[in-house]
Amino acid sequence: MDQTSLQPMGKSPVHAATGKTSRLFFIDNLRAALAILVVLHHVALVYGASLLTFYYVEPPFNLAGVIDALAYLALLVFVLFNQGWFMGAFFLLAGYFAPGSFDRKGAGSFLKARLLRLGIPIILFTFIVSPIASIGYFLMPASMTGITTPLTWQAYPRLIGLGPLWFVAMLLIFSFGYAAWRMLTRNRTSSAMSESSPPSYPGVGIFVLALALVSYLVRIIVPLGEGVSLFVDSLHFPTIAYLPQYLSFFVVGIVAYRQNWFRTLPRSMGVVGFVAAMVAGVFLFPLALSGHLFSLELSPALTNAFGNGHWQSAIYALWDSIFAVGMCLGLITLFRRFFNGQRRFGKFLSQHSYAVYVIHIPIVVFLAYALRGIKLAPLLKFGMAAVIIVPACFSVAYIVRKIPGVSRIL
Repeated sequence: MDQTSLQPMGKSPVHAATGKTSRLFFIDNLRAALAILVVLHHVALVYGASLLTFYYVEPPFNLAGVIDALAYLALLVFVLFNQGWFMGAFFLLAGYFAPGSFDRKGAGSFLKARLLRLGIPIILFTFIVSPIASIGYFLMPASMTGITTPLTWQAYPRLIGLGPLWFVAMLLIFSFGYAAWRMLTRNRTSSAMSESSPPSYPGVGIFVLALALVSYLVRIIVPLGEGVSLFVDSLHFPTIAYLPQYLSFFVVGIVAYRQNWFRTLPRSMGVVGFVAAMVAGVFLFPLALSGHLFSLELSPALTNAFGNGHWQSAIYALWDSIFAVGMCLGLITLFRRFFNGQRRFGKFLSQHSYAVYVIHIPIVVFLAYALRGIKLAPLLKFGMAAVIIVPACFSVAYIVRKIPGVSRIL
């Protein structure tokens, strides 16, 4: 949410904290790119990466009516790579803007703003948007879902849920936790950013190893793929195994704001981050997934990577920790260098990215259902659907934000 006024890049990044204030356009653009990736992630779930865990699914059958193993593997890998880092990146960016917002508004106004920006979308999605999207379950063949009864109002209580708004709910919890910490410690830190040094390579390495260890331990209790509900089933958090990443990235975002890291991260560290992420993807990801180097062969041993104390789970935790940190370092410096400006189209994307995140699920479901009669290989159909669905999401978001008062929330 909130975007704060920050200092522009000077001749030296160390002196970026001085001079005329400006908006961090590269972070706006990165956040818009992440929102688009979320939409693509869910389109991939429709066309092969999930056989029955999404609102609407078309199993990856080829034109001969047989499961296309290559398409299933490609979309599954795409989804797992996304899951390994992109929600952590959202929490990192959210944490970055929390201190400035708190400093400007104070505790009461900060929490009120968070309740409006985060709480209202949670309520609307849970009780309205989620039931609409859940119609997709009834649009699939009964042989897939086991649903043999028609859709009636009696089914409504079973259709409410957080869906992807689990992120917004968790961010609201983190925001209240941050406000509580500020009030308990009576932290009076100025909103001005210091001219400290960027994080060191040993510091980043220690953080990665600590995150991998804690993630491995958490996944002994809650493996990947298992969700946790708070109080009621509708408050369902599907990726709680990534809680160490989400919380630590939010905290790192807070520290990054105070230390002005987004401005001062050296480009070389971004390059190292990208290289580390790619190396981990080539060596550690296949080893964790299949138990063998350079092999993505799927087998019942696949679940070993997801938790329960297995050695493959330790490798997987190390992989996604390296990958998440590397991607964030790389993309922050990449967007700062090449996308630190905003023309009309970029401004449109960034203004509507939060709305897209909130409303995109039923658009994905019903457009995918509308395309069901088109016979294409799964990967081609995924590409075709993506080209249609992503612009549709932004178009609907534009219309929704034209409703009086909505733009203040979304």
